[in-house]
Amino acid sequence: MKANVRSIRKQRQYSEEFKKRIVGDFESGKYSVCQLEKLHGVRNGTIYSWIHKFSTFNEQGFRIVEMKDSSNKKMKELEARIKELESAVGRKQIKIDYLEKMMEIAKDELDIDIKKNFGTPQSTGSGKTNKK
Repeated sequence: MKANVRSIRKQRQYSEEFKKRIVGDFESGKYSVCQLEKLHGVRNGTIYSWIHKFSTFNEQGFRIVEMKDSSNKKMKELEARIKELESAVGRKQIKIDYLEKMMEIAKDELDIDIKKNFGTPQSTGSGKTNKK
């Protein structure tokens, strides 16, 4: 008997102002479609159709692509890594400048040319050396 019973779906009608407000929240970057779906209880397909209908960016030949949360997270991680590496390069450059200045002072005041390594034997090649 229950096999013949169909489920009745509720059909909601939303005001145009509500639709435009949701599209505006999406376009401003405040919320993603997934977040809007959970927040307002509206299916994501419905929200996408509103975006298509009411978006200010909706022009011929353009497509709106939403970045997933994992992509945003990965971008933030990569940006943090770039900042970290840039600061490390900056610290190393300061150290190099300091050491070059020290070599210059040693050459001027002590008449020692540190760039010339007097006590270092020259390399005989890439092979092993045999000690006799």
